Amino acid sequence: MKDLKYSVAYLAPIMMFAALYFGGVWSFSAVILAFVIIPLLEAFLPGTEENFSEAEEEKQNNKFIFDFMLYSNVPMVWSLLLYFFYVLSTSDLLWWEIMGMTMSTGVMLGYSINVAHEMGHRHTFHERLMSKMLLLPSHYLHFSIEHNLGHHKNVSTDKDPASSRFNETIYAFYFRSVWYSFLSAWNIESKRLSRAKKGFWTMHNQMIWFQLIQISYLSLVYIFFGPMVLVAAIIAGILGFLLLESVNYIEHYGLRRKKLPNGKYEPVQPYHSWNSNHEIGRIFLYELTRHSDHHFKATRKYQVLRHFEESPQLPYGYPGSIILAMFPPLWFHVMNPQVLQYVEAEGANVSLALA
Repeated sequence: MKDLKYSVAYLAPIMMFAALYFGGVWSFSAVILAFVIIPLLEAFLPGTEENFSEAEEEKQNNKFIFDFMLYSNVPMVWSLLLYFFYVLSTSDLLWWEIMGMTMSTGVMLGYSINVAHEMGHRHTFHERLMSKMLLLPSHYLHFSIEHNLGHHKNVSTDKDPASSRFNETIYAFYFRSVWYSFLSAWNIESKRLSRAKKGFWTMHNQMIWFQLIQISYLSLVYIFFGPMVLVAAIIAGILGFLLLESVNYIEHYGLRRKKLPNGKYEPVQPYHSWNSNHEIGRIFLYELTRHSDHHFKATRKYQVLRHFEESPQLPYGYPGSIILAMFPPLWFHVMNPQVLQYVEAEGANVSLALA
């Protein structure tokens, strides 16, 4: 039964369904779950630093239930997305109900990007395909290239647009990370094609296919559900990827890898990412909050990610940290002393962002 704790993550799609089915004040239910209920629970419930033994880890790795809980999100998310389009196109809704439903859908899409992120690190074709299916409604198919081949290579360096800088606001980070991550994906794909001696403007270019698929998706929304639903689909997708970028912001804030005498950066270590052991957030986000181990070994499955003593710990869980980051003076007040104290203790290097 303990393995079924990750079914708590289904609360995101369940609350989105409630938003669409009941309407009214329920329209904001997924938003309230993510940014009111979970932060409050994390404030009062203790976290745990417990790790599995090697024998337990091997046993957990081989349980299909953990994979099934990821896979089931694909039909669930797409069914709810179509229901969202249907409700908006057939119901007489007030403007604030539409806003609430769109925001709840954005929360659900942000949650689904996290599932896509986990499956995108797997090596099987079907898992990577399901990952892309969950990235599509957030207009972020390029994440499958840039995250694996760019972010994990350059994390915690100034080469990585998804690693936030010391004293950088989350709003400045949004623009930098979204735009330069997109350009980075084009650059990575261009280099791959060059190595394979294939042309850029060919059917082998994944980035071209990604743009065509995303345009086709939005075109179908317009054809079947109309212009208002198209706008809502675009906004919900933007909210989804901004939630992803909010997570990126808090995960690496102010932490930088040292540059070695040979010009290369030191290998990624557990102390290059902020961790959170808050139990509810860990379960809700499929252990994404144990981010240090994820970067230390990206192929490690979510159910066996470990706590490291040397990893810096966020004072709040991920949802609470995102809320704090939305108010830069408060974020800097809380986090900057912790960054400087941690960096001084570890002897790492902190990069200051340009104003």
